[in-house]
Amino acid sequence: MAQARYKRVLIKLSGEAFKGGQADTDIDAATVSDVAHRIKQAREMDVQMAIVVGAGNIWRGATAEKAGFDRVTADYAGMLATAINALALQDTLERIGVQTRVQSALTIQQVAEPFIRRRAIRHMEKGRVVILAGGTGNPYMTTDTAAALRSIELGAEVLLMTKNFVDGVYDTDPRKDAKAKKFDHLTYLQALNLRLQVMDTTALSLCMDNNLPIIVFNLQAERSIERAISGERIGTLIDSEKRK
Repeated sequence: MAQARYKRVLIKLSGEAFKGGQADTDIDAATVSDVAHRIKQAREMDVQMAIVVGAGNIWRGATAEKAGFDRVTADYAGMLATAINALALQDTLERIGVQTRVQSALTIQQVAEPFIRRRAIRHMEKGRVVILAGGTGNPYMTTDTAAALRSIELGAEVLLMTKNFVDGVYDTDPRKDAKAKKFDHLTYLQALNLRLQVMDTTALSLCMDNNLPIIVFNLQAERSIERAISGERIGTLIDSEKRK
């Protein structure tokens, strides 16, 4: 097994990671099982791990707003949807022997602990995977922003942004443009100025201000999370360094 380059990481899982390529279901059990096994293999590298989950497979606040919902109400609904994904992931991980704790930015004590920074760190120090639901607990803030914020709060050394069936950052959508160019490395400013669809600008600015490196990679690639944690060149690295 490869050696971990990072001692503590935060993984961002989009809601789409819970349905895989299945169009007729919000949560596909086989897909979640595959993700859980990838996390277990990476956890066995003796790395402390937190996971922020999205909810785009169930609900999108911005889309709901366009359909006529109040934006604040729609965003809170999205936060609740992340709890569904968090519980699905927790159950799957626990069934394969990975100890987990779910913490939520919203108060839902029956199913999750409240997010308490020191408690989350202590869980990770004890070898538990901490799954973070509820985004930041505030409307107008995406789960990308939650991932950046929690990474900084919890002292993660890197933010691992998983993508579905896309192996990094491109200048255009590679699923629509066969001539799309992949970037192996970008600085924060390059990613901001080129307006690439990496994450929202608030999240990217948070990472830049706190010098938190981001690795964007294809979740479905073989041993993808392990390879990213080991420091292998995978996907696209975004940091402050300027390279040729």
